[in-house]
Amino acid sequence: MEDIITIGIIGDFDEKRPSHFATNEALTHCADKLSMNIEISWLPTKSLESISKEDMSMFDAFWCSPGSPYLSYTGAIKGIQFARENNYPFIGTCGGFQHAVMEYAQNVLSLTEVYHAEYNPDASTFFIAPLSCSLVGETKKIYLKEGSIVQQIYDKDETVERYNCSFGLNPSYQDTFDARGFHVSGTDETGEVRIFELPENRFYIATLFQPQLSSTKENPHILILKFLLAAEKFHQERKLKP
Repeated sequence: MEDIITIGIIGDFDEKRPSHFATNEALTHCADKLSMNIEISWLPTKSLESISKEDMSMFDAFWCSPGSPYLSYTGAIKGIQFARENNYPFIGTCGGFQHAVMEYAQNVLSLTEVYHAEYNPDASTFFIAPLSCSLVGETKKIYLKEGSIVQQIYDKDETVERYNCSFGLNPSYQDTFDARGFHVSGTDETGEVRIFELPENRFYIATLFQPQLSSTKENPHILILKFLLAAEKFHQERKLKP
């Protein structure tokens, strides 16, 4: 029987969001490129508030989707926390990037006043704040840090990516995350973070851009290909465990 690689998408599927269809389509054509059999399941954020570790462990990898604010902030954070703490392959794009930042701030940096402008617009301090210039529908250059995982994946020093985002990390906290293990591996022309990575994990990358928007059957996105290969490797490793 052929192995099936299971991908859990943290997010609330909305048929009105083109990025949600793009996520499914990108995973499918990237899997086809790799001759990989995958199964995609969207995990509604409300369901993640109470889902068991046993149910989460049925998946081989997790993708935190665009589409915030989610129906359950708590559920999204719990899903990301499970992936990070248990070293599952993980990618977060756009809203997924933002919530990966929030999860790390809460559960690793132990910061108590962690606010996202979409959820708490009246807060005095935001970790995730409105961007000075909206990136909705924009295509921008990103500079990749030498020696980083993403620089090795792309095998070049810069890339051009598509965005659909109005919120990002408050730059005041960028150095704090980088110094505490959530490393800045891609920045824009002003030096603001656009890619974070956890080098000690098997694959843990968060991008403010959406690689699924530019991935095509003819030219599948390298980050998604590498994400799926990490999921397949993890699947095989788990099969060998007694």
